[in-house]
Amino acid sequence: MINRTASGGNRPRYITPEGEQALREELQYLWKVKRPEVTQAVREAAAQGDRSENAEYIYGKKQLREIDRRVRFLSKRLDEVSVVNRLPEDQSRVFFGAWVTVEDEDGHERAYRIVGADEFDLEKGYLSVNAPLARALIGKHLDDEVSVKTPEGWKEVVITGIRYQTAQDDK
Repeated sequence: MINRTASGGNRPRYITPEGEQALREELQYLWKVKRPEVTQAVREAAAQGDRSENAEYIYGKKQLREIDRRVRFLSKRLDEVSVVNRLPEDQSRVFFGAWVTVEDEDGHERAYRIVGADEFDLEKGYLSVNAPLARALIGKHLDDEVSVKTPEGWKEVVITGIRYQTAQDDK
């Protein structure tokens, strides 16, 4: 069964195995390392007496609320995502997880990996599957021309490369 978005939409929340691992590591760090450190700092600040004017205590309590909020979010998100851990049968087309190289109208090339919304990072070339460009690329072949509506207007790109890799290749 495919997990659906919390808002009731029917778009599944896909994530790469690397993305899932990063979320799990963040959750583990927050729960096992950061939260105990901040809890100890709050305990020490509370021992100093009047809490109403104790900046360390007030800041520590705020940090704990932020950590707890992020832990709840990550726990829920990890329950909602569908990990895509296999390569597509037809690797000549663009699907989730593909590295796609596109050339714009000015001849500039850029490579993107189509990843889940939780793991996009344009500096690394990770493009959210929900981004307009990614949605336009899905299902296309090498040398296909794709039109994408941007805030500046319609842009044309040509797919100049498609490749897939296993998780260990992406390091």
